Amino acid sequence: MSFCDLRSTFAILEEDVWLLAGRALQIMNWEQTHQYCGRCGAAAVDDPEDRAKLCPRCGLKSFPRVAPAVIVAVTKGDRILLARAKRFPVKLYSVIAGFVEPGETLEECLVREVGEETGVEVGGLRYFGSQPWPFPHSLMIAFTAEWRGGDIRIDEREIVEAGWFKAGELPPIPDKVSIARRLIDWFVDTRGGTAPPVTPP
Repeated sequence: MSFCDLRSTFAILEEDVWLLAGRALQIMNWEQTHQYCGRCGAAAVDDPEDRAKLCPRCGLKSFPRVAPAVIVAVTKGDRILLARAKRFPVKLYSVIAGFVEPGETLEECLVREVGEETGVEVGGLRYFGSQPWPFPHSLMIAFTAEWRGGDIRIDEREIVEAGWFKAGELPPIPDKVSIARRLIDWFVDTRGGTAPPVTPP
């Protein structure tokens, strides 16, 4: 028996088991990073009624942190917009994603992120689904969208390359556990194709 990190079990565990492990990891991370009050610095204690930390000195109540992020499949006719980010450990392509900023709606974030990372303008936004993402405490909210204008101009600080791909000509894409892969599978299914086994080794 050996220990491994959650990310390395991504393609090994069943989805329900992986999600349960992800929830446990997020709670552990919260426990480790919220031992003290963020307002006055006193040692925090467990709330007897909620999953929360209480400050016995100033009364501040802190709940587990969740960072919302949008993820979107942008289509242009029979093609989907996929990009390879610098943070990807292998030559992997995925849909566009980004964190929601304070005071920003999910829709505003989606339009901003796609524009900043690829230079593309989008419209026709539709909600697709969501997925907890424990790296370390995100909630991915997925959409589909349609190209409305603009040529691809990547943000080279975050993106290595990006392009429009047909259903039968996909580059290496994420494993099936991720909602990114579900978005790509949706695109392939709606274009009458079959997702190829292109997950990287």
